[in-house]
Amino acid sequence: MTRHTGSDVAGPNDADAVRRAVGAVVDPELRRPIAELGMLREITLDQGLASVGIVLTIVGCPAADRIAADVRRAAASVPGVSAVDLSVGVMTPAERRELTESLRGGRAAREMPFGPDSLTRVIAVTSGKGGVGKSTVTANLATALASRGLAVGLIDADVHGFSIPGLLGLVAAGGSVPQPTRIDELMLPPVAHGVKVISIGMFLRGASGPVEAVAWRGPMLHRTVSQFLTDVYFGDLDVLLLDMPPGTGDIAISVGQLLPHAEVIVVTTPQSAASDVAVRSGLVARQTGQRVIGVVENMAAMTLPDGTTLDLFGAGGGAQVAEMLSRGEDDVPVLGSVPLSPLLRSDGDAGTPIVTAHPDDPAAIAIERIAAGLAATPRGLAGRALPMRLR
Repeated sequence: MTRHTGSDVAGPNDADAVRRAVGAVVDPELRRPIAELGMLREITLDQGLASVGIVLTIVGCPAADRIAADVRRAAASVPGVSAVDLSVGVMTPAERRELTESLRGGRAAREMPFGPDSLTRVIAVTSGKGGVGKSTVTANLATALASRGLAVGLIDADVHGFSIPGLLGLVAAGGSVPQPTRIDELMLPPVAHGVKVISIGMFLRGASGPVEAVAWRGPMLHRTVSQFLTDVYFGDLDVLLLDMPPGTGDIAISVGQLLPHAEVIVVTTPQSAASDVAVRSGLVARQTGQRVIGVVENMAAMTLPDGTTLDLFGAGGGAQVAEMLSRGEDDVPVLGSVPLSPLLRSDGDAGTPIVTAHPDDPAAIAIERIAAGLAATPRGLAGRALPMRLR
């Protein structure tokens, strides 16, 4: 029992006030008030003692301590409460089934919620080859969009070369990555820097030992991406980003089949060898019906302390990709040019996006401008059914 200082007099309706205060506590994984999730049980108030009952979704819920602390704090904030006695249980299987059905919003199990009629903007970030900083750009764009108050999800679709957990600080000192909490068939993605994240790396790393490698072919890759889209509970998202593997292989084809309405951003470096290949990823995306909305040039020229510039990888690659993808199609702009930055690299290694750690760095400023442009041009609603009811 935890005692708190409060008013000495409790009114007849203060038990309802305690229920309202406790019910407003937000589950840190589901990001919804626990009253909406059916987690409240009997709540009474007798001579200043608030007896509060709640249930968690599963045994061993990783958010249990935080939820309990938030519930105690909420109950103690009600005038007339001088002590809180908290009882914590676990949902029954029937209650969990009811909860998962509610979270799906009426959709059948394993039904993909990001179809053409979804209000979520789906953006796949691609590149022609590896090593151009695509994942770093994606992780920072996701963080920058989330910092603008948008609900953002991020799928690490680069199954063979996953790096998003490390870039967003989800890798512990021993190399472990938190696994999603499972509620029956639903998985709750970990949240980092305001972004809901899922990656195959969350299922391969143990508490200790070497990192496992993925040696899968087409069917397994397709199934993995499909499960990320159907079995992970992202909730209502404004933007869903996909960090695609480099090239035009199995996953690019699978994402094209599963999300033909997705928009595509192509990442390249200024180097011609990279830009020539980058064009191909945009062309393959178009073949599946996806729309290329722009090009991001990474590792562009940086300004040195003496005012001179260092263009380590040349210049013009981004403009070249945009021009080639614009031929005979809608205009494809260069969304931004991100300069070389030692901090961009070191912050990524530390698991803290540069847009958060060093927002004044030229690379961070460039990425923030790209995010601002994306946030200002939401996905069009033409031709899509809206979730409206006539009264």
